[in-house]
Amino acid sequence: MKLRKRERTQNGLFNRTIKNPLVQYAGILSYAILLIMRIPLSKTIGDAGVGLFAPAFEIFLLITLFTSYSMTGAMSAIIRYRVKREQYKSARKAFRAAFFMDLIVSVTVAVLIVVFSLFIADILILEPRSRMAVLAVAPVIVFAAFIGTFRGYFSGFGLGMLTAHSQYIESIVMIICALFFGEMSYTYGLKVSALKQNEAYSYAYGAMGAMLGVMLSQLITLIHLLVIFVVYSGTLRGKLGMDNSKRLETQYSLQRMIFANSFPIALIAILSNLFMIVDQRMFNYCMNKKNLGETRTALWGSYYGKFAVFIGVFTVFAILSVYTMTGKISNAYEREEYRVMRDRIGRAVRRLSITAFPIAIYLAALARAMLTSLYKGEVDTEVLWIQKGVIIIVLYGFCFFFAQILYKTHMLRELLLTTVVSLLAHTLIAYLFVQKALLGADGVIYALIAFFALYGGLNFFFVSRNLKYRQDWLGGIVFPAAAAGVSGVVVMIMSSLLLEPVGGALTMLIGILVGLFFYITFLMILKVIGEAELSRIPLGFFFIMLGRNIGVLR
Repeated sequence: MKLRKRERTQNGLFNRTIKNPLVQYAGILSYAILLIMRIPLSKTIGDAGVGLFAPAFEIFLLITLFTSYSMTGAMSAIIRYRVKREQYKSARKAFRAAFFMDLIVSVTVAVLIVVFSLFIADILILEPRSRMAVLAVAPVIVFAAFIGTFRGYFSGFGLGMLTAHSQYIESIVMIICALFFGEMSYTYGLKVSALKQNEAYSYAYGAMGAMLGVMLSQLITLIHLLVIFVVYSGTLRGKLGMDNSKRLETQYSLQRMIFANSFPIALIAILSNLFMIVDQRMFNYCMNKKNLGETRTALWGSYYGKFAVFIGVFTVFAILSVYTMTGKISNAYEREEYRVMRDRIGRAVRRLSITAFPIAIYLAALARAMLTSLYKGEVDTEVLWIQKGVIIIVLYGFCFFFAQILYKTHMLRELLLTTVVSLLAHTLIAYLFVQKALLGADGVIYALIAFFALYGGLNFFFVSRNLKYRQDWLGGIVFPAAAAGVSGVVVMIMSSLLLEPVGGALTMLIGILVGLFFYITFLMILKVIGEAELSRIPLGFFFIMLGRNIGVLR
C-alpha cells in the first residue's frame, strides 16, 4: 500500500510538472535564445564572421535534428511505454540501443565532415573560408547526439523538468562560450591577418572560435546530464527488481523500432529546415556573378545575424500563442471528439491571427527604430529586408500550427509530401530569382515567402480535407488582419514622428503601446474578441469599460 501511494504521489508530481510553462516551452524558448545569440556575436566577430559561422551552425542544427530531436522523441516514447507497464529492463535496453545508435551515427557523420570539409566549404557552400568553422562542427555533433540520448531517457521516465533545465543550460552556456571563444579567436585572427596581410583570416578564426564555444557548451551540458544520470541510476536499479516483462526484447529489435519511428520525423524536420544552406549557396553564387565576392560574406552575415534573427524571434512570439493548443487538439482527435477538435482548431487559428498579424506589421513599422537602437552605422538594407519579409512571421506561424496537427494526428505521409513539394518549389524560385535574376538577398526572401505560403497552404488543405475542418475566414483571418493593418498605420506614423526626437527605444515603446490600444479597440468593434478574452489580458478591465461606453460590448 505504501508503494502504491508513493507511485500515485510521483505521478501527481509529474502531471503538475508537464503543465509548467518552463517545461512546455523549453524547446522553442531555447531556440529563441540561440537566435538572439547572433546579435552580440555579430558585434564580436563582425558580419563577415557570422557569415562564415552560418554554414557550420546550420550543418550542426540539421544533423542534430536526427540525432538529438527525432531519435530523442522516438526513444522517449518507447521508454515511456515500457515504464508505464513496469518493463524496466526493456526500458534500460532501449536506452542502450539508442546510445549505441547515436554513437555510430554521430561518429560516422563527424568523420565524414572532417574528410569532406573542403568539399562542403568550397563546393557545397561556395565559401572556402568557412572550412575551419565546418571542421569544428565534427566534435559538436558527437556531444549533441549523447545529449539527445540522455534527454530521451529522462523524458521517458517522466523527468521532463530535467530535460527542460538542460535545454536552458545548453542555450545560456552556448551564448557565453560562443561569444568568449569567438572574441578570443577573432583577436588571434587579427594577428594572423596582419602577418598575412589579409583581413579575412580574422573572420575565419572568429567563426571557428564561435563553433568551438558551441562545442564547449555541448560538453558542459553533456556532463550536467551525465551527473544527473548517475544520481538517478540508483533509482532505476531498484526498479529492475519490480520488472513485469514477460519477455526481454533484443537490442536489435529496439534499435529497429527506434529507427523506424525516428526516420520519417527526421526526414521531415531536415527537409523543412534545409532552406538556409540552399539559400546561402545560391546567394554566394549570385554575389560571385555580380563580382561582389569580397562583400558577399558580410552581406550574408548581416542577413543571417539581423534579418533571420528578427524574423525568427518574432515568429517565436507568434507561435507561443498556440504552442500548447495542438496537444489539446490531438487529445480530442484521439478521443474521437471531432466537433470539439474542430472548435479548438478554429479558436487556435483565431488566436494565432490575433497574435501574428500585429507582430508582423508592427515589426515592419518599427524595424528602423529597433535596428538603430541595437546597431551602429547604416541599416537601410536590413530595414528593407525586414519590411519585405515580415509576412514570413504570419506564414510560418500557420505552417507550424497545421504541420503540428498533421504530425499529432498521424498524417506523416501528407506532411512529408507537403515538405518535399514546398522545398522543391522554394529551390526552383530561389534558382530563378537569385542565380538567374541575380536579386541577391531580396530573391532569397521572395523564395522564402513562396516556401512558407505553399507549405502552410498545403498543410491547411490536408487538415481541412482529412479532419473536415471549415475555416471562419472573416472572424479568424480577415478581421484580425484588418485591425492589425489599421493600427499598424498608426504605429508607422508614430515611428516616423518620434524616431529622430526621442530615439529608437522610446519610439518602440510608445509605438507598441499606442498600436495595441487601437488594435484591441478595433478587435472589439469587429466583434473578434469579447469580454471573456479581454478579462484574461493585462488591463483588460479598461478595454471592457471602453467597449461598454462606445457600445461595442454589452
